[in-house]
Amino acid sequence: MLTAEFLITSLVVVLIPGTGVLYTLSTGLFLGVRASCFAAIGCTVGIVPALLASIFGLAALLHTSATAFQFVKFAGVAYLLFMAWSMWRASDGFGLGEAPAASLLSIASKGFFINILNPKLTLFFLAFLPQFMPASSTTPVLDMSLLGLVFMGMTLAVFLLYGALAHYVSRWLLRSEKVARTMQRGFAASFAALGVKLAMSERA
Repeated sequence: MLTAEFLITSLVVVLIPGTGVLYTLSTGLFLGVRASCFAAIGCTVGIVPALLASIFGLAALLHTSATAFQFVKFAGVAYLLFMAWSMWRASDGFGLGEAPAASLLSIASKGFFINILNPKLTLFFLAFLPQFMPASSTTPVLDMSLLGLVFMGMTLAVFLLYGALAHYVSRWLLRSEKVARTMQRGFAASFAALGVKLAMSERA
């Protein structure tokens, strides 16, 4: 079940830039390595609802019900656009440095909501995990849970690495306030673009 094919495929999927990667990178760049760790944790925990939905068949509802899919999708679009607006606005009152402890929970929460408000993630697990299930499995729920936990572990490890690298790069990349502000607005535009992309997506 935990085959080399599963591990390699999962790693490729995790490495592909998406909203979680973008959020973790931007957090590491502008708020420090500790904040990026909380962003990574939030994004990883945000996988849990999609995983549970897939395991217990709730993803079928999103796949068959246009109303349910559209509701979750546009909630996700609204959140991504809110993230874009917040980041763009923050660049006007620009500041770098480590995030205060009080805001770390907020950082993790944002990462969590980024993932749970993406219906495509639930459908991904519905299509992805069964491919690596042995046909003779007598405990499909347990087996899918194990695969999902391994995927989450890989996600957390890769995101932590992304955040740490982003923080390291920020030491020399963001020396100019003008460059830093431009990059922050670039991330804001990227979140907006991802929101538009999600708005235009259809059920698989």
